[in-house]
Amino acid sequence: MFVATAAASVLALTASGCVTVHGERELLPAASKTEAAQALKDFTDAYNAADKKHDPALDADRVTGPLGAINQAGLKSRSVTAPGGNPKHEPLELTDAKFVVPKKAGWPRWFVADTDSNRDTDQGSADTRWLVAFVRNGPDQLWEAAYLTILTVDEVPAFRTDGGFAVPVASDSTALAVAPKDLGKGFVSFLGGGELGPFAAGPHTTGWREQRQQGAKRVGMATQYVDQPTDTGDFSPLALATEDGGALVFFATRYFEQQTAAKGYRPKVGDDVKALMTGEVKNTVTKEWVSSQSVLVKPAGTDRDGVTVTGRLQGVTAAKGS
Repeated sequence: MFVATAAASVLALTASGCVTVHGERELLPAASKTEAAQALKDFTDAYNAADKKHDPALDADRVTGPLGAINQAGLKSRSVTAPGGNPKHEPLELTDAKFVVPKKAGWPRWFVADTDSNRDTDQGSADTRWLVAFVRNGPDQLWEAAYLTILTVDEVPAFRTDGGFAVPVASDSTALAVAPKDLGKGFVSFLGGGELGPFAAGPHTTGWREQRQQGAKRVGMATQYVDQPTDTGDFSPLALATEDGGALVFFATRYFEQQTAAKGYRPKVGDDVKALMTGEVKNTVTKEWVSSQSVLVKPAGTDRDGVTVTGRLQGVTAAKGS
């Protein structure tokens, strides 16, 4: 299924007979089927090349936003820990693509590729879908993958359409239980000890906070967290309306995990983190993480559990010893 079957162009003839595309003012499909399929192929090819050689430069122009930050840091780390490349490289395959394409005026434009992958073929693994959000910031820019979430087949919502195209939800929309622009702030507030608020209990909310609290109680080691919303540029939230009146939203956060050892102890640092580290670990190590979330948001007026976190992808992007 392709939500947007073709890219429409709004054309106007000037007095001289030249054709002008008013892409800055008219609502246009973000991409045609052919263009979206090519963007997915280009991303997959670049991802595989970079993973095979552990070379972040090979897909740097095909990733951005939270996915780009996580991908590039991971490749940088592995280029140090395994400089000869990835001996266990297995090409990623993204097939059965369903392109969810909204219309919008101006730039940036974006769409979501709902795909099947070859990463859940192990015996006993649940059938999953990889949803990749692509962003393009101008007519001369490349399509780049900004968000990735991995959901079970049942977790992928039915998207609302209008004239065959997906319906984007504005960042400040009042039609949802929580506006997309406010999700990051509410999420970090809860993780920092605030009320659960509209977020439903689950592994990525109450479960994650409990894991942090348990980790902070280790003998000889104090662990502190500082969370920040990241909601500008290619880290901006992206939201698509669903048939039930809600939305699927991608948003990102950044957090710092600081481990401080008691006298006579020193934090243990794995080789993957050491590869990203500046400074020297004496009794403290601070890791910087980027976390990407996908959530299902219910319509405005929902009394409780208005936001369910369906997926989370995170990775260390920097570290500092002191």
